[in-house]
Amino acid sequence: MINVAFVCLGNICRSPMAELIFKDLIKERKLDLSFRVSSFGTSDCEEGNSIYPPAKRTLIMHGIPGSHVAKQISLKDVKNNDYILVMDSSNLLDMLRLTGGNYGEKIFKLCSFTHRPRDVADPWYTRDFETAFSDIEDGCKCFLEYILKEKAEALDYDRRH
Repeated sequence: MINVAFVCLGNICRSPMAELIFKDLIKERKLDLSFRVSSFGTSDCEEGNSIYPPAKRTLIMHGIPGSHVAKQISLKDVKNNDYILVMDSSNLLDMLRLTGGNYGEKIFKLCSFTHRPRDVADPWYTRDFETAFSDIEDGCKCFLEYILKEKAEALDYDRRH
């Protein structure tokens, strides 16, 4: 089982979008039993809230269903995940503060796996949910390709059983 957590500031826009997009991608490839996927915020400012309606609408427009309730990430969550994928440089700094600089081998910016590394701009401020979706989808697809190469043996075992 590969444990993946997506992280943004409030856990109501980008990280739940990433969680649901990634779940959709792995389900399409019949790999959903090989992964545990979650998402968190670095802040507790939105804890308990649902996914932000414009983010939800954008997912639905792309045929991606799902629901989500925001929660803040803890050090225990970092320890219990194999990959922590943050949306931007600010989230990365927040994670380094939380971990005291430890666990760097598992904390990455999501779009660092793409051919055009970048931050995923926060649509809460930009109001551009479509660009955020596109960046997140690109990051998720490229991350999945990375995992398929790095963990091929483990995933092959899961497919056979």
